[in-house]
Amino acid sequence: MEFDLDAIEEEDSPYPEVRASVSNIDDPDMPAMTIRMWLVGLLLCMASSALNVFFNFRSPAPMVVPIVLLLISYPIGKFLAFTLPITTYRIPLFSLPSSILSSSFFSSASSLKLFILALVRPLTFPRAIEFSFNPGPWNIKEHVLVYIMANVAVGSPYAINAIVTSEVYYGLQVSYWFSFVLVLATQLTGFGLAGLCRRFLVWPASMVWPQNLVVCTLLNTLHAEEEEDLMVLPPDAGAGVEQPAGMGAMGRRTKRPMTRYRFFMIVASGSFLFFFLPGFLFQALSIFSFLCWAAPHNVPVNQLFGVHSGLGMSFLTFDWTQITWIGSPLMTPWWATLQIFLGFVLFFWILTPVLYYTNTWFLAYFPISANDPYDRFGNIYNITRVLTTDDRFDLAAYEAYSPLFLPATYAMTYLIAFALSTCVIVHTLLYHGRTLLKGLKRMRVEADDIHAKLMRNYPEVPDWWYLFVFGVFFAMAIVAVEVWKTSVPVWALVLSVSLPTLYVLPNGFIYAMTGQGISLNILAQIIPGTLVPGNPLANMVFKAYSVQTLTEATSFVQDLKLGHYIKVAPRATFLVQLIATILAAFVQVGVKEWIFANVQDICSPHQASSLTCPHNQVFFTASAIWGLIGPSRQFGTGSIYHPHLYAIIVGAFLPLPFWLWQRQYPNSWVKWVSTPVILTGVSAIPPATGINYSSWFLVGFVFQYLIKKRNFAWWTRFNYVTSAAMDSGTVISLIFIFLTLQFPKGGSIEVDWWGNSVFQQTADWHRRAFRAIPASGIPNRT
Repeated sequence: MEFDLDAIEEEDSPYPEVRASVSNIDDPDMPAMTIRMWLVGLLLCMASSALNVFFNFRSPAPMVVPIVLLLISYPIGKFLAFTLPITTYRIPLFSLPSSILSSSFFSSASSLKLFILALVRPLTFPRAIEFSFNPGPWNIKEHVLVYIMANVAVGSPYAINAIVTSEVYYGLQVSYWFSFVLVLATQLTGFGLAGLCRRFLVWPASMVWPQNLVVCTLLNTLHAEEEEDLMVLPPDAGAGVEQPAGMGAMGRRTKRPMTRYRFFMIVASGSFLFFFLPGFLFQALSIFSFLCWAAPHNVPVNQLFGVHSGLGMSFLTFDWTQITWIGSPLMTPWWATLQIFLGFVLFFWILTPVLYYTNTWFLAYFPISANDPYDRFGNIYNITRVLTTDDRFDLAAYEAYSPLFLPATYAMTYLIAFALSTCVIVHTLLYHGRTLLKGLKRMRVEADDIHAKLMRNYPEVPDWWYLFVFGVFFAMAIVAVEVWKTSVPVWALVLSVSLPTLYVLPNGFIYAMTGQGISLNILAQIIPGTLVPGNPLANMVFKAYSVQTLTEATSFVQDLKLGHYIKVAPRATFLVQLIATILAAFVQVGVKEWIFANVQDICSPHQASSLTCPHNQVFFTASAIWGLIGPSRQFGTGSIYHPHLYAIIVGAFLPLPFWLWQRQYPNSWVKWVSTPVILTGVSAIPPATGINYSSWFLVGFVFQYLIKKRNFAWWTRFNYVTSAAMDSGTVISLIFIFLTLQFPKGGSIEVDWWGNSVFQQTADWHRRAFRAIPASGIPNRT
């Protein structure tokens, strides 16, 4: 049979954005699961996962994101392809002689003989294992598998927050193996769900997954570039011969643009050296609240312009970890950056000060921004005063002590969260309802596109593999809560996994089509808070398991689609995801154990290396609100924060005016407005503070608007490389400073001068409140 190769090459995706980013050809013989891929991928992922756990406890902190490893692994892979031996090694294996298989015993068919033959025949193949450390050039399939490993394995596990909160704030003793089992269960239960959903979320062409198109574009750009080092043509080269790029007449080399990786090394080295200033030698460059230095005791000035606990209206910091706290501004599109910042201005620079200085909900008696809850005397809420001996809620002690009060930014965050819970649903139905309905119809009848056809060359992963993974790791979750006597009922665990099971398809479908997901955060706290009241550990485990299972399922499906686009064998994707996540769990829990065993004053407000555990403080506050005190006491009728519930109604109506205006004026700028993006974008507060948004916006404005508009060629070539280089250099410098200058001698090595102390004399640093609490405390309301 003859194939029309031109017709095959001309066939492409029906979606223009996919056609622009994803190749419609494949080489099934291209090696992917190579030894060097495992070496590069596992080393980078294990190192990065360890770093991200460390950074999870630091404030502020960078994060090693997968796109950085995508860029770093490219020169490493090219180097290994250049240096490793190309020899093919052969290891003989045992095999039965072919004469046995050709004997008369197997000449006739019977059930017994066929069964024995099925068992014996695999023993004869292969006769040897052949492998090479260097099977050829570093290729795109090896590269994408490294990225897939990173995307699912390098993030700090959400369950670690529950573990640390239990140890630090509730005084529970948690062993390494309980932590490991719980982390594995929360990480990989979602993996099983993801695989079972791939026929709906991966195979159909309508499941675009726009996040993957950026990765595909970068991969194809890197692997399609021509070699920079061209041979110089001899002077007597014939006339009319086209000179290679970068070559002038008579073979003279002309000036060529700087390569991406030379630029990467220069910027990374510079950021490594520069971070010594804000990171150790001149820390005022990080807490650059110069107006607060001029008026250190003026509380409103410190609250509005402060960096440590203020709203960050000063915009300036020279600390890359402060700028990238909520993500790299060089990676976020300008339209999203602008909307997120406008949402931040509206909610935190306008509405929050109005509520705070009018003392709504008694906000003015507490710091304007903090991660901790407070009692009616202005002290950090003493959780032990409302706990019984078995760590359950003591209602009588609570009524005698104090309600739980929230700082202003924390109260605003919950207000936004309630509004977001309905806003995202209404927005999706209004703006994407017709597309989603068409997608559902196409999903049932949709024919394979070129990418699905090319993937037929590879054996598919059986469903029972994923079902087995789901069962095994859900069983591990049961083991974790039962063997270690956590007081978490198994039925609550079953309910916690049922939530992501119900939401994984609609969430994945909406995410694949629109780039917006459904959050279980509030729902995963209200349900256990209502069904298992007064049990904070049960609430934390329920929340960690539900939220992380859905998050990981979405990440795993996203990676499966990426492998589908790059034409990687599904079984290769399955193995790298599973193995990398399991190995990373050992490292992540081990790093957490080492830090808490060796770092002094871990999680204290003024820890010498800034290991103040901001995410764990936020997790603790949530556990106290939803798990210990309960949603009915904190937000129910008669409670201080009962008006927050009206935000659920407001959120449902927020998208309506923008949608109606767009329908009336389709070409208006309003068509770019996305209310879920505005609300979701500011959800990093707390533990983020105002400076993390204002400085992020300022840098994003420079790179994503000014430079992109005025020098698009430079932006196209170097913008993402700049982001990766700044992240890499800063991360290495931060770890180097910690290991050589901050960790030794119990953190006593320091540079004592004005530049490291001026910001510590301000109301911003000490989190001063606007009003003094009466001596008798705020009236005790329930």
